Amino acid sequence: MSIVKINVLTVPAEQREVLEQRFASRAGAVEGSDGFEWFELLRPLEGTDQYLVYTRWRSEEDFQAWMNGSMKAAHQGTAGGEGGAERPKPAASGSTLWSFEVVQQASPKN
Repeated sequence: MSIVKINVLTVPAEQREVLEQRFASRAGAVEGSDGFEWFELLRPLEGTDQYLVYTRWRSEEDFQAWMNGSMKAAHQGTAGGEGGAERPKPAASGSTLWSFEVVQQASPKN
């Protein structure tokens, strides 16, 4: 069965819109990756400042290939890079990666 990766991002209230806009601007960046199955950006409603970035993959190997390939390339960059532009300040102040194996699943009955 599939594996799930959940990246827990601590995002101050004043940076929420920035984070969401950055994810929206990358829409489609992961969908073409081999083994990719699902993505969700989850905004907290109450009691926490942590967003969850949920991705589901066919295998750990597919996730690692994405991490070491297109994801790494998308996140690399240096201040004063292309055209002398400064790299944007991170919207999240912390990140933790959780890993899970899917052992049961259900779909709605239609």
